[in-house]
Amino acid sequence: MSQSLNGKTVLITGAARRVGRSLALAVAHAGADVLIHFGRSQAEAESLQQEIHAFGRQAHLIQADLADPDAVQRLFKDAAALGPVHGLVNNASIFEPLDWKNTGLEDWNRHLAVNLTAPFLLCQTFARSLPASMSGRIVNLLDWRALRPGPDHLPYTISKAALAALTQSLAAALAPRITVNGLALGAILPPGDGGNTSELLQSIPARRWASLEEVDEALLFLLGGPTFVTGEIIHVDGGRHLV
Repeated sequence: MSQSLNGKTVLITGAARRVGRSLALAVAHAGADVLIHFGRSQAEAESLQQEIHAFGRQAHLIQADLADPDAVQRLFKDAAALGPVHGLVNNASIFEPLDWKNTGLEDWNRHLAVNLTAPFLLCQTFARSLPASMSGRIVNLLDWRALRPGPDHLPYTISKAALAALTQSLAAALAPRITVNGLALGAILPPGDGGNTSELLQSIPARRWASLEEVDEALLFLLGGPTFVTGEIIHVDGGRHLV
């Protein structure tokens, strides 16, 4: 059953491109107004805004560099100024193919800043700003690697593993008014760097790529479904975390 978000406002980070764009459109189609955060993808964000306006929902653009803590704080202030925010979706992240040998301190800090610190600050400000009469939803976008860390994509994987822990910690801390859940994604879209994916499907029990609609449906469940679900990490990875 589709979830209705009529009358709600949802902030989605990194909403201008790829998975974030699909999530934003799904939330808007479910009846919500969307706050579209973007970093550098202004043209794509403006295109998304126009598409959402075309079917009668409101969409507002908010630019911020998530590596800058001050910019992250301003991001939510700008969002809250547009009206109460019902849902926060921490989708934006950095994903770089670095192992322990070629990860420099700058690489490490950059991944932690965008993938962990920015979501924490947004969750914290969201919880503090939520009107007493409202309930809220937080969804953090994770990765199957977060629960099965390996040697590849080291700073990315560690930052997502920490975000998974933060998800469960905040679920306990912010209950009962705010649910906090995670979506751990697998093979959703081919990597933007054009890397070789020919052997990838052999390691996925489902033997296929996910559709964006499947990710959208999982998000809508967590944003509009039962409030008794909190602290969960739902894998949308075709069983990849099992093997």
